[in-house]
Amino acid sequence: MIRMTQVRVPAHKVIEAVTNEDLKLGVISNEEESCIRDQISEIMGIPDDEIHELHIEKKSVDARRKENVLFVYTLTFKAIREHKLVNQYGKNDAFVIPERSIVEENSIMKDVALQISLGRRPKSRPVVVGMGPAGLFAALRLAEAGLTPIIIERGSDAVSRQEKVEEFWQGGELDPETNVQFGEGGAGTFSDGKLNTGIKDPEGRIRFILETFANYGAPSQILYESKPHVGTDRLMDVVLALRERIMALGGEIFFNTRFEEPIINEDNELVGIIVTQDDEEIQIDCTSLVLATGHSARDTFQNLYDAGMVMTSKPFAVGVRVQHSQDKIGYNQYGDIYTSIPACDYRVAHTCASGRGVYSFCMCPGGYVVNASSEEGYNVVNGMSYYRRDSENANSALVVTVNALDYGSNDPLAGMEYQRRLEKLAYEAGAGRIPVQLYGDFLNNVTSTSLGSVNSITKGESVFSNLRAILPEYVNESLIEGMTAFDRKISGFAAEDVIFTGVEARTSSPVRMIRNQDYMSNIIGIYPCGEGAGYAGGITSSAVDGMKVAEKIVETTELE
Repeated sequence: MIRMTQVRVPAHKVIEAVTNEDLKLGVISNEEESCIRDQISEIMGIPDDEIHELHIEKKSVDARRKENVLFVYTLTFKAIREHKLVNQYGKNDAFVIPERSIVEENSIMKDVALQISLGRRPKSRPVVVGMGPAGLFAALRLAEAGLTPIIIERGSDAVSRQEKVEEFWQGGELDPETNVQFGEGGAGTFSDGKLNTGIKDPEGRIRFILETFANYGAPSQILYESKPHVGTDRLMDVVLALRERIMALGGEIFFNTRFEEPIINEDNELVGIIVTQDDEEIQIDCTSLVLATGHSARDTFQNLYDAGMVMTSKPFAVGVRVQHSQDKIGYNQYGDIYTSIPACDYRVAHTCASGRGVYSFCMCPGGYVVNASSEEGYNVVNGMSYYRRDSENANSALVVTVNALDYGSNDPLAGMEYQRRLEKLAYEAGAGRIPVQLYGDFLNNVTSTSLGSVNSITKGESVFSNLRAILPEYVNESLIEGMTAFDRKISGFAAEDVIFTGVEARTSSPVRMIRNQDYMSNIIGIYPCGEGAGYAGGITSSAVDGMKVAEKIVETTELE
């Protein structure tokens, strides 16, 4: 088997060959594969019919020269005289590898599962709080090991949740228990469903996550895209399939059930938890608790802090959602071919003269800005895209770093209260609706009265407001400096009719729950994980963290 990297095929050649929508959706068609084979043949000097079992591992776009945009592939294939071919090619980006195989599961997990199948049982069932990516993959790993976890989710099941969120966006009342932040699937369910991450993964958990997503309903191209995404509409199917798998393995799920507090004995050991269901408090005995609560579980942060959990405030970022025409972004990035390939994204960053960082975050091509509020009297926005990424706008969070000096306190929950202050001002400015403002009016510190060439694409009602009056001036100044810098990279980025939408205040958790090398907090038996605990940022890294915690619990579980 030969593995090759940096196989470059001119995009125009592929576009001319592909006659359907596969290319625009990121699907590698037979026509595109034929173009790749032609390129391999040219590079290696072998006939096309000597290339067998071609497998695409990764695909990305090189748009540094817009007059010659390239698709870049990493791939494997079989050929006659493989070693001779590689030696002849003579470069580091082609080499022989062993046959691709699936990595075996953790031996400890397999051993525990075997013992349970032979009649031994755990002394107590582990409990998972939260059904976002960290909680779902922790529960999946625990269930695969035979530990039949109990899963607690304060919000509704995915189908009921979607109905409630749509009602809210159409002007209905906010449900503080089931919304964009809370419910089956976590906050990522109403997002772009991005699965790319910058974390290192020598053990192969990321591959496991991608293959699990693909097996349970996500588009197969996530296995090779350099920046894979699922889309909120396809992500719903994956979440439902994961739930069914966990339940088939003996897991038990309680929706509309809010975790209140841990029960701790005199030795600082977890012995149970208190939850609320239908306004009734219920005690659940447990000695292993996976805390995967998400970054918006503010009441949970407070309760855990009051219970003695050691935590600290952490830096995060605040700002706005910026909306551009997707056509404008596409043309600037890819030139004339932009309409033939998947909706493009961007990533920009700048260090201000003040030393603050300003950067784009969670960019949603062909997406929507959504009202992502979870508390009465507070307003916050997020970005979302469907699988096809076919709305007329691109949006991203444009945010500025803030820290304890800005919070004005070393209290671990000071960052959380800082977020709340901004969200309350946003709610008041928009009377509960999403505040929007043209960038030119933001510069002039006045409320907008009409839109320009860019339409505002939101889920939830919006209203013209003055965002500059909501955000601290050091954030405003950093945004302006950043916009000027980004305009030099992407022409028109800082056009006066570009739309600011606010506020974006929940880029990451405002707290970090301190844990040791075994992923355990200072309270014995509690394992904080995922984005809410301050150890991840996004779907994939949260799922990886949940898996690590679950594997540690399996490793240390006592069987009777």
